[in-house]
Amino acid sequence: MAASASASCRSPLVWFFSLAAALFFASWYLLLDSAAAPAALDARRQGLRSPTPATKCDPDKALLRVYMYDLPLEFHFGLLDWKPTTGSGGGLWPDLLKHGVPEYPGGLNLQHSIEYWLTLDLLASEQGAPTPCNAVRVRDPARADVVFVPFFASLSFNRHSKVVPPARASEDRALQRRLVEFLAARPEWRRSGGRDHVVLAHHPNGMLDARYKLWPCIFLLCDFGRYPHSVANVDKDVIAPYLHMVDNFFNDSAGYNDRPTLLYFQGAIYRKDGGFIRQELYYLLKDEKDVHFSFGSVAGNGIEQSTRGMRASKFCLNIAGDTPSSNRLFDSIVSHCVPIIISDEIELPFEDVIDYSKFCIIVRGADAVKKDFLINLIKEISQEEWTSMWNKLKEVERHFEYQYPSQHDDAVQMIWKTIARKVPSIRLKINRLRRFSRFEANKTNESPARSSWLQNQAP
Repeated sequence: MAASASASCRSPLVWFFSLAAALFFASWYLLLDSAAAPAALDARRQGLRSPTPATKCDPDKALLRVYMYDLPLEFHFGLLDWKPTTGSGGGLWPDLLKHGVPEYPGGLNLQHSIEYWLTLDLLASEQGAPTPCNAVRVRDPARADVVFVPFFASLSFNRHSKVVPPARASEDRALQRRLVEFLAARPEWRRSGGRDHVVLAHHPNGMLDARYKLWPCIFLLCDFGRYPHSVANVDKDVIAPYLHMVDNFFNDSAGYNDRPTLLYFQGAIYRKDGGFIRQELYYLLKDEKDVHFSFGSVAGNGIEQSTRGMRASKFCLNIAGDTPSSNRLFDSIVSHCVPIIISDEIELPFEDVIDYSKFCIIVRGADAVKKDFLINLIKEISQEEWTSMWNKLKEVERHFEYQYPSQHDDAVQMIWKTIARKVPSIRLKINRLRRFSRFEANKTNESPARSSWLQNQAP
């Protein structure tokens, strides 16, 4: 009888956590597959359908000259179900001035959509659509500083990573295989060993197979969490920001005294890998005064709740999850909620030119889980210091904004500038590779180490 009573007490708790987990994963799937674009994306597309023609960019004046492969449609805009319009000559690329741009799927697809915005900007540079002209497409690879590979790898993973019987492999992996075959046959790749090629794999699971064959290239990533150092590292690759999911906080006058919540976090609490720290912090902080730390997802009105919560908070927690980074940091920035970053393995976009200590508090994980450490640290920050960081957030947020047409020093232009700063190093690597080209083909016996994480993934 006692055992039965004990079991009946435990069962509601088990039922609660099982239901919460099921709802989270269901909402994640539905939002990932959503075709609806949120208001934030609509704002980024203002004037898309009839942009004002501009003078075509001059490659000789550009900061970065880019040769872009004319990959088949299946690698880029075909993944958006876009097809050339009648009378366009069956071209591979949309005419931005005549027909606007293809729609990108909404939901969580958007957070890793950098390939879409960068490709649009390159097309604009050639077609005479508005762009700052920092990066310009050139048709002669000999004139190019880098070679751009327009494969929408994140969207390919989101839409086609599941195996559909009777196929034995997913369409995403088939596309990766065809991409590797395409590049291996190109003289541009053989000339440099791929070291001047820009490959976009912003989703942590994007290019899951091809990354080990294309490792000499310049990867554009969200972090290095699922890459061994021999494949991706800060010396050769570029960390790009996520696209934020909450709306921008325009005309923000909500200063220190207008934000009643001291510290805010809403999201998945029970995570694997480095995300175990979320659970520890939850038990440390859940009962603290003026702290909002609760489970949440993007389902229903989850994004609207996060928007209101961040705008009403002085500090926003950005804690490592399954990977070192998430779009929560960029949601915090555009909400002007001072980010508290707790992720020892995180890499931050554009950190060679942006000093994050001016508008973020970065805490080691080992310190964050000490009793009262985090709360005492935050409470010691004066209103004057917080206001300085709040003002700095409003100043730097433009650097993390994806939009079309791209604007001066927004995320797209910051990425191009980061790549341009790597060009001297790229040229050094290529020239060293050519030292003995008279005697042998430009090949290398180097082979990157495979990671145990990748080997454990299902085929």
